Amino acid sequence: MTPPRWVACVDTGSTFTKAAAVSIGGPDAGRLLATAAVPTTVGPGLDVLTGLDDAVAALVAEAGGEPAEIRACSSAGGGLRLAVVGHERVVTAEAGARVGLSAGAKVVHVSSGRLDRAGLDALAAARPDVLLLVGGTDGGDAEVLLHNAARLASSGPRVPIVLAGNVDARDDAVALLHARRRTVVACANVLPRIGVLDPLPARGAIRDVFVRHVIGGKGLTRGPRFARLVRGATPDLVLAGVELLADSGTGDVLLVDVGGATTDVYSALTPDAEESELHREVVEVMWRGRTVEGDLGMRWSATGVVDAARSERLVAADDVEALAVEAHRRHDDPGWLPQDDHDQRTDALLARLALTTALRRHARPAESAEGRTPGRDLSHVSLVIASGGVFRHADDEQLDAMLAPVTGDHAGGWRVPASPRITVDRRYVVAAAGLLAPDHADAAVALLQHALVEAAPLG
Repeated sequence: MTPPRWVACVDTGSTFTKAAAVSIGGPDAGRLLATAAVPTTVGPGLDVLTGLDDAVAALVAEAGGEPAEIRACSSAGGGLRLAVVGHERVVTAEAGARVGLSAGAKVVHVSSGRLDRAGLDALAAARPDVLLLVGGTDGGDAEVLLHNAARLASSGPRVPIVLAGNVDARDDAVALLHARRRTVVACANVLPRIGVLDPLPARGAIRDVFVRHVIGGKGLTRGPRFARLVRGATPDLVLAGVELLADSGTGDVLLVDVGGATTDVYSALTPDAEESELHREVVEVMWRGRTVEGDLGMRWSATGVVDAARSERLVAADDVEALAVEAHRRHDDPGWLPQDDHDQRTDALLARLALTTALRRHARPAESAEGRTPGRDLSHVSLVIASGGVFRHADDEQLDAMLAPVTGDHAGGWRVPASPRITVDRRYVVAAAGLLAPDHADAAVALLQHALVEAAPLG
């Protein structure tokens, strides 16, 4: 019997490289043929392709035949670090930051107004991989954008620049940057008019810059093969999978990924005309996007979970000290694994606290010096997906406890999902679906439906 045609979808993460063999042809399109997970091979003297090839070999052994294609996404080497330089903090800089998050980036710096020496120093200290330069609506103010382009050309960090500001000043800004041999990719304005956010062109440009210019600079591999395989940063492809699932008729979708170093939240919501109009005078509500919490995680950022839980009053004062000891133990030894029931209960508690805090930050309104940022209304979410090893390896009782805040955190200042189906991405198919989506959308949707929507819900 001839093996089905399949694509190897590989996610090279910071700890494990996860791979899935997905059928792409015939009536079985979207069927998950095999999965594999191997340690990610990064570090001095190592090549990330070693782990990737090991994962693909494991797929071949189980699925049979050779893959029609290998597609990869990457968060190895710390993922994509993005800095945003804009005009007004509450308008274009805010728009740029939202677009950066939606592109799977970790936004490490946001500045507004004319760059000066102190601003350039702060920008360099953030160590971005890519810089998103925005400013002005189309036909509006061009002076700040051109000033910042000139300062970046002469004194900015030597990283690729995505230019997504006032279209009328674009050619002049590109010329300033090219004159100093800067790598710059120009695209449509992220904020063509006040209240109108256009994230897709900049998001695509950031993805392309990540693949073409950043991957090779991470020291992950020798030669160009890895860059040819990589389609984007892992969070960007996960968001693409979440969006595809929402568009397939599932309804609003929420995904929470609790990892060792960060906790990421993704949501794809149905636009609300009244809410959009209410906030249109500044920056349009972004109905699809991601937030990343770099202080919340199960290992590297376990101490941040305790600090956040204390601030959010999620842990009794008498319990904080003991939990902090456990968190430091995990922070100091990121490869540590639970040894007994006590360790597992502590991990479950840290996951619950990280999830609760991340959801609050993702969804509730925020106050700042620039004004009030609207929250995300998650009350109509129909599917909640939990991702991460702590959920994947838990039993039903532990899962119920860790995920209870998704529908029960009524004191958190956000609108919780009313009656969602809750499931676990046990085989890490969401990123794989994002990798398949551009030209195998039917297979990607079928994969998500089989593995997540049709899977037995928790509880």
